Amino acid sequence: MTFVTMSHYMIENSTSKRVLITGAAGFIGSHLVEQLLAQGHDVLGVDSLISGSRSNISHLEDTYQDEFTFIEADASQAPDKYVPANWIPDIILHFASPASPPVYSKYPVETYSVNAFGTHHLAEYLLKNNPSGILLFASTSEIYGDPLQHPQTEHYWGNVNPNGVRSCYDESKRFGEAVCGVFHREYGLDTRLVRIFNTYGPRMDLYDGRIIPNVALKILEGKPIEMYGDGSQTRSFCYVDDLVRGIITFALADGLKGETINLGNPEERTVLDAAERIAAAFGVKPNFVFKDLPQDDPTRRCPDISRANALLSWQPTTSFESGIEKTTQFFQNVWNERNT
Repeated sequence: MTFVTMSHYMIENSTSKRVLITGAAGFIGSHLVEQLLAQGHDVLGVDSLISGSRSNISHLEDTYQDEFTFIEADASQAPDKYVPANWIPDIILHFASPASPPVYSKYPVETYSVNAFGTHHLAEYLLKNNPSGILLFASTSEIYGDPLQHPQTEHYWGNVNPNGVRSCYDESKRFGEAVCGVFHREYGLDTRLVRIFNTYGPRMDLYDGRIIPNVALKILEGKPIEMYGDGSQTRSFCYVDDLVRGIITFALADGLKGETINLGNPEERTVLDAAERIAAAFGVKPNFVFKDLPQDDPTRRCPDISRANALLSWQPTTSFESGIEKTTQFFQNVWNERNT
């Protein structure tokens, strides 16, 4: 597999930490592993491989044999079952969960279990073994549902169907947030919530089913691009380098106990425009076929990132055109390797 490696960036406060990352073989998780190792931290990666891929981290296992350990395990279990007894983390990044509608629809029990029970078990484990440690939970813009507030601020409670086709993901993320809130208020644990908006980049699964890989797959297959609704619904696409920089800054910063931040690109665009730009990156003219909008699919999505900017001096810097060029190159490489 050909990997597109992000540019390395360093965060102040570079004291080496022990970092447990669940979902380490996933799209975002593998980039977190890579950047934390590059900064000199020791990383224990955990993944059930339901939606992650060992190929996302195999190069890191070879390069960082002393600093990186990978364990295939279900992170909805108590950590005592998979974390070595002599390896106590300073920071836990809980990123284990299917994140695309086709995948969490296929694994609904696994999805709500890892976000609900998994978060509870990790909070209990950290409180018992390192009460001064940090638990950062990967929440999602999906907790806002089909938002009535635009753009979405961290104070907005959302408009979510609690028993809809997406609820195994949306509601379990909301429950995970509730767990973090309880452990912060009742026990003083340093919990932090990051609400992640649409993210793209190398190592996305080409068969993931979300907008960008789905458009790329149809182009590579030479098939019409499926456009749901009329394509006027909006998303805000953040390149993975920018997102990971924000997550690591948030995890390592002092004085942010109990904070919640949005991370995403506030540049809103229609999904039709995104698809046309992806086609242009492949050098083809798009051919669309229009289908009904799926149930509970949000019509608008855009983050207010003023809090992340104020607390972390963070904002995305990668243009959509630049990010899509790197991403389509990755997808093309994956396609070529699978079809040669």
